[in-house]
Amino acid sequence: MQLCRDYQNGKQLLASKEAVAYARDFIKEDKEYFVVLGLNNQNRVIYKDIVSIGTVNASLVHPREVFKQAISKTAVSIITMHNHPSGELSPSHQDITIWKRLSDSGEIIGIKILDHLIVSTGGHYSAREGGFI
Repeated sequence: MQLCRDYQNGKQLLASKEAVAYARDFIKEDKEYFVVLGLNNQNRVIYKDIVSIGTVNASLVHPREVFKQAISKTAVSIITMHNHPSGELSPSHQDITIWKRLSDSGEIIGIKILDHLIVSTGGHYSAREGGFI
């Protein structure tokens, strides 16, 4: 699997649920994948970056790694997502803590986080819709 893939004239995302299509290649994995979609000012996907591959129930995520490609590829905003191999869609305490840290970091550097998604074969969960953003 390619770690960072660039998109020219990528799909314009009008709703967070449309970003779930970018999870097809890792949604069934037995380890947690933490992935970032970088968007331009028209909400078109300009890159997809696999930031972390963790264990069956955890992934190591640091703001430095999440925003590295966003800065170098001049993304205006990002959508983060990760899979839950267990199929559970509810966010863990660790998920919420990471989301808060990433949102605070994005605010400081001027790259907005549009949503954080949890994906599994049973569907998806949106932090924005759940009131965490």
